Amino acid sequence: MNELGTLTEKFNQASNKNQLKLIDDIIAKGEEGYQFLREFLSSSQEQVPNPVLGKIYQALKNSDNQENNSFIADKIPQGIVQPESSSNIDYSELQELLIVKEYQKADVLTRVKLCEIAGQKAVQRKWLYFTEIAKFPIKDLLTIDLLWNVYSEGKFGYSIQRKIWLSQRKDYIELWAKLKWKDGNRWTKYPQEFVWDLSAPLGHLPLSNQLRGVREIDALFAHPAWTAENALTTNSK
Repeated sequence: MNELGTLTEKFNQASNKNQLKLIDDIIAKGEEGYQFLREFLSSSQEQVPNPVLGKIYQALKNSDNQENNSFIADKIPQGIVQPESSSNIDYSELQELLIVKEYQKADVLTRVKLCEIAGQKAVQRKWLYFTEIAKFPIKDLLTIDLLWNVYSEGKFGYSIQRKIWLSQRKDYIELWAKLKWKDGNRWTKYPQEFVWDLSAPLGHLPLSNQLRGVREIDALFAHPAWTAENALTTNSK
């Protein structure tokens, strides 16, 4: 068995976490590596989107390889997530930004989309009341979270932030430190001190404004979208 064959066999038997690490090694094998990833992605289209499929899609979509470009254009031009909305919100631009790893622009657009979900008054004021968040449709919140999770190798999303918050016994001071949103008594300066790529700490994005207090994010973490019967497990194992 050649080196690529050994890699792909290892990949097929690996956990999601280890698959993420192996994708770059497979890409390094050139066209044969890309062919394996195209076939793997094609055979996995019926699966719930996850960070492994998201990274493969990004690698194919963002490459200069003609075969990859043709495959994406013919088979999966819009992305691997089929966004669902109970509010008739269009999430296609958010998906496009996350695919190309424009995380800062995606962060800004996410706040715009949250206001759209809340309604015209929120759109006009450009921020949310915590009471509006409690009324968000489950589908929309899960769609936004899924998009962030799938196209960040499992690092970003509200569900990730909530897990960290729960692991810190719902202590927001500890959460801010873990997310690197605050250092001691000093808030991280927007936008220059935030990290807009995958070197960021786990859960670093998307951002929530804490300067008006924690009621907004508290309502987000209390939303029924995260209950076991609603949430989709997209995190790496």
